[in-house]
Amino acid sequence: MLPAATRVDLPVEQHPLRPFLPAEARLLMLGSFPPPRARWCMDFFYPNRTNMMWEIFGLVFFGDASRLVDAGGKTFRKDDIVNLLNEHGIAIFDTARAVRRLAGNASDKDLEIVEKTDIPSLLSQIPLCHDIVCTGQKSFSVFAEDYGAAVPAMGKCVELTVAGRALRLWRMPSSSRAFPMKIEEKARYYRALMQQVGCL
Repeated sequence: MLPAATRVDLPVEQHPLRPFLPAEARLLMLGSFPPPRARWCMDFFYPNRTNMMWEIFGLVFFGDASRLVDAGGKTFRKDDIVNLLNEHGIAIFDTARAVRRLAGNASDKDLEIVEKTDIPSLLSQIPLCHDIVCTGQKSFSVFAEDYGAAVPAMGKCVELTVAGRALRLWRMPSSSRAFPMKIEEKARYYRALMQQVGCL
């Protein structure tokens, strides 16, 4: 990690995407921050082709990991993903709005958060949402730090109140391939989550 004096010389990167907030959303998914643009294969969340999130969703909702991957395997089917999220009431954003990349890569451990996301503002736009899932350790740590949430076991939740709203905060395995768990097992966790929050 760079010394503090060097970090301030690094550029601050603003979040490149707007929050995806379907009016009927019952679940808010929070990641950490998108990877550098050079790693994107589409203009949406979880855009890195090596990230497993949309393959996990393919297994959960269609029983087919390739359902949301294009025929050539070079990108994801963004329109199908957006339709799926709208249909099942799933909102997405990240816990950081601005970061510095301390090592110039996509690793969460090398992100310095400059500005956190205003979670109450997101929730005010999705009044039916009473469940939040953090999709990795970094996002969970940031959220827990701000709201004093205990860390539940993988696949479990803790109850808390944010801006006067009773919520359940869920902890799920990371969709990064670096997280040592088979995709079928990750999908099992996400399928159970979607069933418990009424999105499946």
